[in-house]
Parts: sequence; C-alpha cells; structure tokens
Amino acid sequence: MEILKVEGLTKTYGKGDTAVNALDGVAFSVRKGEFVAVIGASGSGKSTLLHLLGGVDRPTSGKVYIDGKDIYALDESNLAIFRRRNIGIIYQFYNLIPTLTAEENISLPRLLDGRQTNKEKLRSILETIGLTSRARHLPNELSGGQQQRVSVGRAMINDPAIILADEPTGNLDSKASKEVIELLKFSNKKFNQTLLVITHDEKIALQADRVITISDGKILRDEEVR
Repeated sequence: MEILKVEGLTKTYGKGDTAVNALDGVAFSVRKGEFVAVIGASGSGKSTLLHLLGGVDRPTSGKVYIDGKDIYALDESNLAIFRRRNIGIIYQFYNLIPTLTAEENISLPRLLDGRQTNKEKLRSILETIGLTSRARHLPNELSGGQQQRVSVGRAMINDPAIILADEPTGNLDSKASKEVIELLKFSNKKFNQTLLVITHDEKIALQADRVITISDGKILRDEEVR
C-alpha cells in the first residue's frame, strides 16, 4: 500500500536571474512500513524536501499525497490539523519545550489537538524509548540522546502515517546515535511504522530498505538496499 506519493515537486527561491531551484521535479512513492533514507551533500535539497513532505513549507509546484490526501489542497488550518495527526517530525536539535517534562513533550501533539492522551499509550511509548524513570524530568535534566528519544516518542504518539526525521543523529555522539537509530528501526519493524530519514551518514542510510540520493534538487539514484 502506497502511504506517500510525490509528483513533480519543485521549490524555487527568488525570481528571474536570481532564482534557485532547491527542488526540481522530484517524484517518488513510499509503501506503508517502508524505511527510506534520503542522502545528499549539503545544499542538495534534502532538507527542503523534508519540509515540503511535512507540510512545513509549500512547494512552488507539484503534489504530495499522504495516506491518499493531497496535503497542499488543504488550507493552513486544516493542513496544521492533518500534520499533527498524520505526520511525525523528528528534528536534529530536538525542538522540545523546555518548561514541559518528557511525558508532557511526548503528549504535546495531542494536547495541541484538544485530545486527551491515552495513558496506556503514553506508558507504552515511554517503555519503548527507555525513559519510564525519566518521564517527569525537564529537557535540561536529560542527555542529548535522551532528548532525541523524547522527540521520537512525540513523533509516535498519534500513530502517524509517516515519520520524517531530519538528521536525527546529527547532534549526538556515536553511542546515542546508535541508540536512536535502533529505536527508529524497532518502531519500523514492531509497529510497521513508515520512516523517511534525511541523513548525511551512509552507515545509517545502509540500514534502510531503500536509499534515495539527491543532487542539485533532483533524484540521482533510488536504490533498494535489501
């Protein structure tokens, strides 16, 4: 089953002679439960791609379908609701709210949506990310790896159609990086969670089912790994 479909995705910054195509006619699809890595040099367009897939920015042209929904046919209000409920985003620098505990940060997408958090679901996520004993700690009381695990939990809380991760290990040491990638792989296998991970680390990319290489805003290669 196709969970993500991208058609002719283009993002242009500036006009006329100063126009820059950050993305140029990108097209691909991702099946439910697939783990896809996107790699490319700095400035290749991979982060722009993630922002467009996540509904954080709008394309110059092209379409993005998530779970059959044309996300850019939605107005800003409905797009925000769709994003909270169907897209989990993990950032390189965690983006946690400093005044909220770990469990409150994880629950935030549901609280913003005016929905109560299922306590059993929250307990299960805390166990999965290995932070049950740190649930009531603030971000500044957690290590970098623990903070990133909280952001993974936050991305999982709504059982999203897809989780998008932007350099999720870019700010971590090797031990914490390995723990976060193992957690994402566990989520992918146990919960059939669809993952798309932006990374510059080829060792991480080769753990995915498939690797998409982007260069100058275009797909250079799209290869099955295993």
